[in-house]
Amino acid sequence: MNDLDYLTPKQIVAELDRYIVGQDKAKKSVAIALRNRRRRQLLPDDLREEVAPKNIIMIGPTGVGKTEIARRLSKLSGAPFLKVEATKFTEVGYVGRDVESMIRDLMSIGVSLVKRELEEKVREEAEKRTEEVILDLLLPGITKGKKTEVAEITEPTDTREKFRRRLRDGKLEDKMVEISIQRPGFPQIEIFPGTSFEELDVNLGNFSSLFGGKKKKKSVPINRAREIILAEEMDKLVDSERVAEMARERVEQMGIIFIDEIDKVASKEGRSGTDISREGVQRDILPIVEGSKVNTKHGIVDTSHILFIAAGAFHISKPSDLIPELQGRFPLRVELEDLGAEEFEKILTQPKNALTTQYIELLKTEGVKMIFTDEAIKRISEIAAEVNGKQENIGARRLHTILELLLEDISYNAPEMKGQEVTITREYVDERLSDVLEDQDLSQYIL
Repeated sequence: MNDLDYLTPKQIVAELDRYIVGQDKAKKSVAIALRNRRRRQLLPDDLREEVAPKNIIMIGPTGVGKTEIARRLSKLSGAPFLKVEATKFTEVGYVGRDVESMIRDLMSIGVSLVKRELEEKVREEAEKRTEEVILDLLLPGITKGKKTEVAEITEPTDTREKFRRRLRDGKLEDKMVEISIQRPGFPQIEIFPGTSFEELDVNLGNFSSLFGGKKKKKSVPINRAREIILAEEMDKLVDSERVAEMARERVEQMGIIFIDEIDKVASKEGRSGTDISREGVQRDILPIVEGSKVNTKHGIVDTSHILFIAAGAFHISKPSDLIPELQGRFPLRVELEDLGAEEFEKILTQPKNALTTQYIELLKTEGVKMIFTDEAIKRISEIAAEVNGKQENIGARRLHTILELLLEDISYNAPEMKGQEVTITREYVDERLSDVLEDQDLSQYIL
């Protein structure tokens, strides 16, 4: 929630530009939606509740950046983020999931997010406690102080301090110690109304000890013991009720749910059969998007101010094929553009996590230095665009398939090429991908 307070819409777009090429309209829309959430927080209480989020529908083919925009947005805002596929909710009660499960999943993500943040705040204290616990395990007979009926006698702590120094210097990392580890007991099952069998929320509840969830002794090296004990100490220092309360507020006020393949549940007018179940899915999703209260194991969550971003290719259906009530809940529509050779060239070089950078760094771990010439990158982009035009258009995902095929031999032989430098030229690209250009058969590489 941190940096978001200071980011303007232009700065949000600039941050998205570091990872996503093009799609300026979509970036602008989500930047405004994100900033409006911050603005809403500053309104008086009575007015704040009246301001509903402006949900967005992104329209565009696969591989043009719809999911990546939503995912980067959530990272930028520190908000709980969940991606679901609308088709998973098809024919609820038979093979689909309960639509309320998306809120329960988002709440679990929120709890994990908040817990990690709070654990970092108590890490220093937990590390001190962990050190003392390990010293107790190493020196079971020597404590800081021992009381008797006659008087209080404090034993010399020289030995303990010597072990403390050795522990801090990393000289005892492989020494074995015996620690107590919680043994999984019989799981507690929480069942919510309308929940299918696959939605049963199984966790190890507080009563697990009644069913054999007692602690067991196990010998582990100190470096492993430190991890286990540190996790336990941080857990003790973090108030679980406060975690749930903070997570619930963050989910309600800042949560983002990305519903992919929304076009797959759009129903054409006058058609029956599977379209009936598709319309049923839309009607199930509607109350969640409109604002309803959902019961989760961490408390009741109000969905009124969660931001929903839906996305779909809409090749066969149109946004107008969605039921009117659902359309009304997604007032903003953004069309994402197809990607061509020019955009592919930028994708290969400009983003912080550019594909060429990833491959260069991967091979560097084998001691191989790889260089892509500008002409090679241009040629790769042209081939990707050409194959997309003649086969199914899978957008930027085509670059993954092209590069994997192009660098297959180098990746395979890299362990024997330590110390060598490899330059990827236009000629090398044409030679390696000549088969692709001739028969356009990339089916075995399509992800």
